Amino acid sequence: MKPEKRNTLTIALFVVYILLQVGIILFKLPFYSEKLSDGIRVINLIPFQESFDENGVLILREIIDNILLFIPLGIYICMLKNEWPFMKKVLPIFSLTLVFEVIQFIFAIGRSDITDVLGNTLGGVIGIGIYALLFRIFKNRTFRIINILALVVTICVVARFAHLFYLSHFVMKRLHP
Repeated sequence: MKPEKRNTLTIALFVVYILLQVGIILFKLPFYSEKLSDGIRVINLIPFQESFDENGVLILREIIDNILLFIPLGIYICMLKNEWPFMKKVLPIFSLTLVFEVIQFIFAIGRSDITDVLGNTLGGVIGIGIYALLFRIFKNRTFRIINILALVVTICVVARFAHLFYLSHFVMKRLHP
């Protein structure tokens, strides 16, 4: 694959990834309800404070989801700006997650939580590490392999996203008018 086509594909996949992130984080898609905001602003500045259930058991699901959601961001940053030093790659990951949390606070969408910032940033850092590991293994084929894998995963995620959106907006509304 020529470098221009390869870069165009990477940028297109990156844009789809960012749009999905915005949909999931800010608009709570694919499970969007008519009432996006309840008007209550919640901010948690104590890490993991909201991560325990009523019995004091750590709820890992949301933390793991946040980490997984941002792993691709670290990989995409490496693909698009591999010449950047490590901290310069981490900065946009941290910045994007902070922007998401600030927007959630301003518009009272969900809750703003430092645990999300930490989990999302960790996910991006893991993505940077995954890219470095893949580059050690595959060398010059890394870009092509990641693009093919990212294309397949993106198609699957978008299809699943559309399916869940359809179910929650059309099928479930017919069952529960």
